[in-house]
Amino acid sequence: MCMTPMEKAGWTPLRHSDEDIEKVSRIPETPQSIAPSYRLAFADPDFLMRRELRPVRLQLELLKAELMLAERDIRSTVILFGGARIPEPGGDAWAAKNETQRGNLLANARYYDEARQFARLCSEHSATTYHREFVVVTGGGPGVMEAGNRGAADVGAPSIGLNIVLPHEQAPNRYVTPELSFNFHYFAIRKMHFVMRAKAVAVFPGGFGTMDELFETLTLMQTGRMERVPLILFGKAFWSRAINPDFLAEQGTIAPEDVKLIDYVETADEAWACIRRFYDL
Repeated sequence: MCMTPMEKAGWTPLRHSDEDIEKVSRIPETPQSIAPSYRLAFADPDFLMRRELRPVRLQLELLKAELMLAERDIRSTVILFGGARIPEPGGDAWAAKNETQRGNLLANARYYDEARQFARLCSEHSATTYHREFVVVTGGGPGVMEAGNRGAADVGAPSIGLNIVLPHEQAPNRYVTPELSFNFHYFAIRKMHFVMRAKAVAVFPGGFGTMDELFETLTLMQTGRMERVPLILFGKAFWSRAINPDFLAEQGTIAPEDVKLIDYVETADEAWACIRRFYDL
Protein backbone atom coordinates (compact mmCIF):
# COMPACT_ATOMS: atom_id res chain seq x y z
CA MET A 1 0.00 0.00 0.00
CA CYS A 2 1.41 3.42 -1.03
CA MET A 3 1.84 6.04 1.67
CA THR A 4 1.26 9.75 1.23
CA PRO A 5 4.27 12.09 1.68
CA MET A 6 2.92 13.12 5.09
CA GLU A 7 2.57 9.48 6.12
CA LYS A 8 6.12 8.80 4.96
CA ALA A 9 7.42 11.79 6.89
CA GLY A 10 5.66 10.61 10.03
CA TRP A 11 6.54 6.93 9.74
CA THR A 12 8.48 5.31 12.55
CA PRO A 13 8.79 1.72 13.78
CA LEU A 14 8.07 3.02 17.27
CA ARG A 15 4.60 3.01 18.77
CA HIS A 16 2.61 6.21 18.09
CA SER A 17 1.31 8.40 20.88
CA ASP A 18 -2.31 8.12 19.73
CA GLU A 19 -2.06 4.34 20.11
CA ASP A 20 -0.99 4.75 23.71
CA ILE A 21 -3.81 7.19 24.43
CA GLU A 22 -6.30 4.62 23.14
CA LYS A 23 -4.59 1.86 25.15
CA VAL A 24 -4.66 3.87 28.39
CA SER A 25 -8.38 4.58 27.93
CA ARG A 26 -9.04 0.82 28.31
CA ILE A 27 -6.99 0.30 31.48
CA PRO A 28 -9.14 -0.62 34.52
CA GLU A 29 -9.74 2.27 36.89
CA THR A 30 -7.77 1.91 40.09
CA PRO A 31 -6.47 4.49 42.57
CA GLN A 32 -3.17 4.30 40.74
CA SER A 33 -4.46 4.54 37.15
CA ILE A 34 -6.75 7.52 37.83
CA ALA A 35 -4.10 9.50 39.73
CA PRO A 36 -3.03 12.72 37.93
CA SER A 37 0.59 11.55 38.02
CA TYR A 38 -0.31 8.53 35.86
CA ARG A 39 -1.66 10.58 32.94
CA LEU A 40 0.48 10.66 29.83
CA ALA A 41 2.21 14.04 29.91
CA PHE A 42 1.09 15.10 26.42
CA ALA A 43 -2.53 14.13 27.20
CA ASP A 44 -2.68 15.90 30.56
CA PRO A 45 -4.23 19.40 30.23
CA ASP A 46 -3.52 20.27 33.86
CA PHE A 47 0.17 19.53 33.34
CA LEU A 48 0.36 21.40 30.02
CA MET A 49 -1.20 24.49 31.63
CA ARG A 50 1.46 24.73 34.34
CA ARG A 51 3.25 28.09 34.31
CA GLU A 52 6.59 26.32 34.01
CA LEU A 53 5.49 24.94 30.63
CA ARG A 54 4.97 28.32 28.98
CA PRO A 55 7.95 27.73 26.63
CA VAL A 56 6.30 24.48 25.46
CA ARG A 57 2.97 26.23 24.84
CA LEU A 58 4.74 28.97 22.87
CA GLN A 59 6.31 26.32 20.69
CA LEU A 60 3.00 24.51 20.21
CA GLU A 61 1.26 27.71 19.11
CA LEU A 62 4.01 28.35 16.58
CA LEU A 63 4.03 24.78 15.30
CA LYS A 64 0.30 24.11 14.97
CA ALA A 65 -0.46 26.87 12.48
CA GLU A 66 2.90 26.45 10.73
CA LEU A 67 2.31 22.76 10.05
CA MET A 68 -1.28 23.23 8.92
CA LEU A 69 -0.39 26.06 6.54
CA ALA A 70 2.51 24.03 5.16
CA GLU A 71 0.19 21.08 4.58
CA ARG A 72 -1.99 23.39 2.44
CA ASP A 73 1.18 24.52 0.60
CA ILE A 74 0.46 28.17 1.38
CA ARG A 75 3.69 29.94 0.51
CA SER A 76 2.88 33.63 0.79
CA THR A 77 0.17 35.89 2.13
CA VAL A 78 -1.24 39.41 1.96
CA ILE A 79 -2.07 40.79 5.39
CA LEU A 80 -5.10 42.96 6.07
CA PHE A 81 -4.83 44.82 9.38
CA GLY A 82 -7.60 47.17 10.50
CA GLY A 83 -10.20 48.09 13.06
CA ALA A 84 -12.64 45.54 14.43
CA ARG A 85 -15.10 48.37 15.13
CA ILE A 86 -15.48 49.63 11.56
CA PRO A 87 -18.96 48.63 10.35
CA GLU A 88 -20.15 47.49 6.96
CA PRO A 89 -21.75 50.38 5.00
CA GLY A 90 -25.36 50.56 6.08
CA GLY A 91 -24.56 48.63 9.24
CA ASP A 92 -24.68 49.67 12.88
CA ALA A 93 -21.79 51.49 14.55
CA TRP A 94 -22.12 49.09 17.49
CA ALA A 95 -18.88 50.21 19.15
CA ALA A 96 -19.73 53.93 19.29
CA LYS A 97 -19.76 55.43 22.79
CA ASN A 98 -21.07 58.83 21.70
CA GLU A 99 -22.43 60.62 18.64
CA THR A 100 -19.00 61.83 17.52
CA GLN A 101 -17.70 58.27 17.45
CA ARG A 102 -20.85 57.08 15.71
CA GLY A 103 -20.47 59.66 12.95
CA ASN A 104 -16.79 58.86 12.43
CA LEU A 105 -17.28 55.10 12.41
CA LEU A 106 -20.08 55.39 9.86
CA ALA A 107 -17.91 57.68 7.73
CA ASN A 108 -15.06 55.16 7.89
CA ALA A 109 -17.40 52.33 6.87
CA ARG A 110 -16.24 52.87 3.30
CA TYR A 111 -13.00 51.13 4.28
CA TYR A 112 -14.99 47.94 4.83
CA ASP A 113 -15.87 47.98 1.12
CA GLU A 114 -12.28 48.86 0.12
CA ALA A 115 -10.90 46.01 2.24
CA ARG A 116 -13.40 43.62 0.71
CA GLN A 117 -12.52 44.71 -2.83
CA PHE A 118 -8.78 44.61 -2.10
CA ALA A 119 -9.12 41.03 -0.82
CA ARG A 120 -11.00 40.11 -4.00
CA LEU A 121 -8.18 41.46 -6.16
CA CYS A 122 -5.52 39.62 -4.16
CA SER A 123 -7.53 36.41 -4.23
CA GLU A 124 -8.15 36.55 -7.96
CA HIS A 125 -4.40 36.70 -8.48
CA SER A 126 -3.90 33.98 -5.87
CA ALA A 127 -6.11 31.68 -7.97
CA THR A 128 -3.46 31.79 -10.74
CA THR A 129 -1.06 30.15 -8.26
CA TYR A 130 -3.61 27.54 -7.12
CA HIS A 131 -4.00 29.61 -3.93
CA ARG A 132 -0.43 29.07 -2.85
CA GLU A 133 0.69 32.71 -3.17
CA PHE A 134 -0.88 36.01 -2.06
CA VAL A 135 -3.43 34.27 0.18
CA VAL A 136 -5.43 36.77 2.27
CA VAL A 137 -4.83 36.64 6.02
CA THR A 138 -6.63 38.70 8.67
CA GLY A 139 -7.06 38.65 12.41
CA GLY A 140 -10.23 36.66 11.85
CA GLY A 141 -12.52 39.01 13.78
CA PRO A 142 -15.18 41.58 12.78
CA GLY A 143 -14.87 44.91 10.95
CA VAL A 144 -12.01 45.22 8.46
CA MET A 145 -10.96 41.66 9.24
CA GLU A 146 -14.36 40.31 8.26
CA ALA A 147 -14.27 42.39 5.09
CA GLY A 148 -10.95 40.82 4.08
CA ASN A 149 -12.10 37.25 4.58
CA ARG A 150 -15.42 38.09 2.92
CA GLY A 151 -13.70 39.47 -0.16
CA ALA A 152 -11.76 36.23 -0.59
CA ALA A 153 -14.96 34.22 -0.15
CA ASP A 154 -16.66 36.37 -2.80
CA VAL A 155 -14.38 34.85 -5.44
CA GLY A 156 -14.30 31.34 -3.99
CA ALA A 157 -10.80 31.68 -2.54
CA PRO A 158 -9.53 30.38 0.80
CA SER A 159 -8.44 32.88 3.44
CA ILE A 160 -6.75 32.64 6.81
CA GLY A 161 -7.97 33.97 10.16
CA LEU A 162 -5.57 34.36 13.08
CA ASN A 163 -7.92 34.99 15.97
CA ILE A 164 -6.93 35.53 19.59
CA VAL A 165 -8.63 34.97 22.93
CA LEU A 166 -9.60 38.38 24.32
CA PRO A 167 -11.27 39.43 27.59
CA HIS A 168 -14.40 40.27 25.60
CA GLU A 169 -15.82 37.55 23.38
CA GLN A 170 -14.52 37.54 19.82
CA ALA A 171 -15.55 34.60 17.66
CA PRO A 172 -14.01 34.15 14.21
CA ASN A 173 -16.05 35.74 11.46
CA ARG A 174 -18.03 33.37 9.25
CA TYR A 175 -16.01 34.08 6.10
CA VAL A 176 -12.72 32.58 7.30
CA THR A 177 -11.97 29.23 5.66
CA PRO A 178 -12.77 26.80 8.53
CA GLU A 179 -9.62 24.71 7.97
CA LEU A 180 -7.54 27.91 8.15
CA SER A 181 -9.18 29.39 11.24
CA PHE A 182 -6.66 29.54 14.10
CA ASN A 183 -6.89 30.72 17.68
CA PHE A 184 -4.01 32.06 19.77
CA HIS A 185 -3.21 32.81 23.38
CA TYR A 186 0.09 34.62 22.76
CA PHE A 187 0.04 37.90 20.83
CA ALA A 188 3.73 37.50 19.97
CA ILE A 189 3.28 34.13 18.24
CA ARG A 190 0.19 35.39 16.41
CA LYS A 191 2.15 38.37 15.07
CA MET A 192 4.96 36.05 13.96
CA HIS A 193 2.48 34.07 11.89
CA PHE A 194 1.20 37.25 10.28
CA VAL A 195 4.61 38.26 8.94
CA MET A 196 6.29 34.90 8.33
CA ARG A 197 4.78 34.56 4.84
CA ALA A 198 3.81 38.17 4.11
CA LYS A 199 4.40 39.56 0.63
CA ALA A 200 2.34 42.68 1.31
CA VAL A 201 0.73 44.43 4.27
CA ALA A 202 -2.40 46.55 3.94
CA VAL A 203 -3.36 48.60 6.97
CA PHE A 204 -6.80 50.20 7.32
CA PRO A 205 -7.93 52.67 10.00
CA GLY A 206 -7.95 51.06 13.41
CA GLY A 207 -7.03 51.44 17.04
CA PHE A 208 -4.25 50.31 19.37
CA GLY A 209 -4.22 46.74 18.05
CA THR A 210 -3.89 47.90 14.45
CA MET A 211 -1.11 50.32 15.41
CA ASP A 212 0.71 47.60 17.34
CA GLU A 213 0.66 45.40 14.23
CA LEU A 214 1.68 48.30 11.98
CA PHE A 215 4.64 49.36 14.11
CA GLU A 216 5.80 45.78 14.64
CA THR A 217 5.97 45.35 10.86
CA LEU A 218 7.60 48.74 10.31
CA THR A 219 10.25 47.99 12.93
CA LEU A 220 11.07 44.61 11.40
CA MET A 221 11.60 46.19 7.97
CA GLN A 222 13.44 49.26 9.30
CA THR A 223 15.92 47.08 11.21
CA GLY A 224 16.40 44.57 8.38
CA ARG A 225 14.85 41.75 10.35
CA MET A 226 12.30 41.38 7.56
CA GLU A 227 12.68 41.94 3.85
CA ARG A 228 10.92 45.03 2.58
CA VAL A 229 7.44 44.35 1.22
CA PRO A 230 4.71 46.81 0.18
CA LEU A 231 3.35 48.41 3.36
CA ILE A 232 0.17 50.20 2.31
CA LEU A 233 -1.89 52.51 4.51
CA PHE A 234 -5.47 53.16 3.42
CA GLY A 235 -6.70 56.68 4.11
CA LYS A 236 -3.98 59.34 4.26
CA ALA A 237 -6.27 61.81 6.07
CA PHE A 238 -6.73 59.29 8.89
CA TRP A 239 -3.10 58.20 9.16
CA SER A 240 -1.61 61.70 8.86
CA ARG A 241 -3.41 62.58 12.08
CA ALA A 242 -2.90 59.22 13.82
CA ILE A 243 0.86 59.06 13.17
CA ASN A 244 3.38 61.45 11.63
CA PRO A 245 6.52 59.76 10.24
CA ASP A 246 7.65 63.06 8.67
CA PHE A 247 7.78 64.61 12.15
CA LEU A 248 9.86 61.69 13.42
CA ALA A 249 12.26 62.12 10.52
CA GLU A 250 12.52 65.87 11.19
CA GLN A 251 13.32 65.12 14.84
CA GLY A 252 16.00 62.64 13.80
CA THR A 253 14.43 59.71 15.64
CA ILE A 254 14.08 57.82 12.35
CA ALA A 255 16.10 58.13 9.14
CA PRO A 256 14.61 60.20 6.28
CA GLU A 257 14.48 57.09 4.07
CA ASP A 258 12.40 55.24 6.69
CA VAL A 259 9.42 57.40 5.67
CA LYS A 260 9.56 55.71 2.27
CA LEU A 261 8.68 52.35 3.82
CA ILE A 262 5.02 53.48 3.71
CA ASP A 263 2.71 53.94 0.72
CA TYR A 264 -0.61 55.77 1.12
CA VAL A 265 -3.67 54.87 -0.95
CA GLU A 266 -7.39 55.55 -0.93
CA THR A 267 -8.75 52.63 -2.95
CA ALA A 268 -8.31 48.90 -3.42
CA ASP A 269 -7.26 49.42 -7.04
CA GLU A 270 -4.46 51.76 -5.97
CA ALA A 271 -3.26 49.28 -3.37
CA TRP A 272 -3.21 46.37 -5.80
CA ALA A 273 -1.34 48.56 -8.31
CA CYS A 274 1.36 49.15 -5.64
CA ILE A 275 1.79 45.41 -5.22
CA ARG A 276 1.86 44.77 -8.97
CA ARG A 277 4.55 47.41 -9.45
CA PHE A 278 6.65 46.09 -6.58
CA TYR A 279 6.62 42.49 -7.86
CA ASP A 280 6.31 43.29 -11.58
CA LEU A 281 3.15 41.16 -11.81
